[in-house]
Amino acid sequence: MSASSKSNWDRRTVLRAAMGLAAAGGLAACGGNTGRGGGSGTRLTQYFHAYGEAGTEQAVKRYAKAYKEADVTTQWITSSDFENKLFATLLTDNAPDVFEFHPQIQLVRSGQVADLTDLVAPVKDDFNPSDIASHTVDGKTYGIRMIDDPQFFFYRPSLLEKAGVEVPRTLDELIEAAAKLTTGKVKGLYLGNDLHAVINPMIWSAGADTLDEKNQIAYHTDGVVEGLRKMRTLFTSGDLLLGAPTDYWDPSALNQGLCAIQFCGMWAMPQMQQALGDDLGVFPFPKVTGGGAPSVYNGGWSMFVNAKGKHVDEAKEYVKWLWIDQKEYQEDWATSYGFHIPPRTSIAEQADKLKSGLAAEGVELFNRYGHFDNIGWTQAMITALEDVFADCVRKGGDPEAALDKADKAVGRELKKLFG
Repeated sequence: MSASSKSNWDRRTVLRAAMGLAAAGGLAACGGNTGRGGGSGTRLTQYFHAYGEAGTEQAVKRYAKAYKEADVTTQWITSSDFENKLFATLLTDNAPDVFEFHPQIQLVRSGQVADLTDLVAPVKDDFNPSDIASHTVDGKTYGIRMIDDPQFFFYRPSLLEKAGVEVPRTLDELIEAAAKLTTGKVKGLYLGNDLHAVINPMIWSAGADTLDEKNQIAYHTDGVVEGLRKMRTLFTSGDLLLGAPTDYWDPSALNQGLCAIQFCGMWAMPQMQQALGDDLGVFPFPKVTGGGAPSVYNGGWSMFVNAKGKHVDEAKEYVKWLWIDQKEYQEDWATSYGFHIPPRTSIAEQADKLKSGLAAEGVELFNRYGHFDNIGWTQAMITALEDVFADCVRKGGDPEAALDKADKAVGRELKKLFG
């Protein structure tokens, strides 16, 4: 589900605020203050970022109201810096009891999030194993995945046919396609305004990874260097849509005819189908090198319990009730307001909206090429590779030098986290 269309916040990358963020006093609560349940006297507060699809806020508050064991207040934070507000507030007395975010090892190491192993254990085998792995540290599970959000390229088949372009299978073919599809006011390709959404897919499609299984640097390879040079070619080609009114997570660029191909998430598929009908297709990030393979980034959101809150046990009971027990709400959340893949196998298998047509193709790409969050990949590491893209792709710097610089920053983080 996309965020507010006027936000420049890339909501599907992880923590934009450093964990050391200092709170400048108590932060005022943001968003709507309704959605309370019947309650038994205990008051819980949950934080959600503002999803862009119609009905999402009402759904979250409807679920909360149905819970009878506590009064649950929903803060629907519409600001473009959800993370900044969340992490500043976590350092104050106004901290939420429950909040959505992405798996980040700093949250665990700092004791900020509660161990939810006991909640997940009875249904662990019903979750996508990768969703369990991406939330596990030292054998304990922190956070419960609510939705899986595969991201790939959407395209207009009619425009490709008119230009005599086949669906790209390599990054070189994508660059060539963008050139042939650029006509007048229509650009061939849109990757988002800051290009950050495609950093990890480019690394994976080059046959590399962010970290290996031993939590060591795995992105500094010849294939990634080659990919960075190709991305620079694309960036300077004039065939890339830059400075679009909305970012990659919003389908407007493709829907309004600003581009022929757009990188986006499956959450936007219903809006695209409504605007474009059957003139819509999908394909994964194509392989970058001969030794690479197509890739699909699986983003998504997870629910966490604030381990430093005043009502940890009550918060855990609420999270269990909603995100473990209430399978009807879980399916509703995943498929009624944009398309997402339920992380629970039993729910995914009965999600009829995802079983046919383009949605089924998206699920197939997710299953075949999907890559999940690495809980050890921290904000400082994310920023280090964003700097690489800025240096090499935007400014034309030397990829090897930029990666060497990133290695130092990532190495410092790895030493802090893993010794």
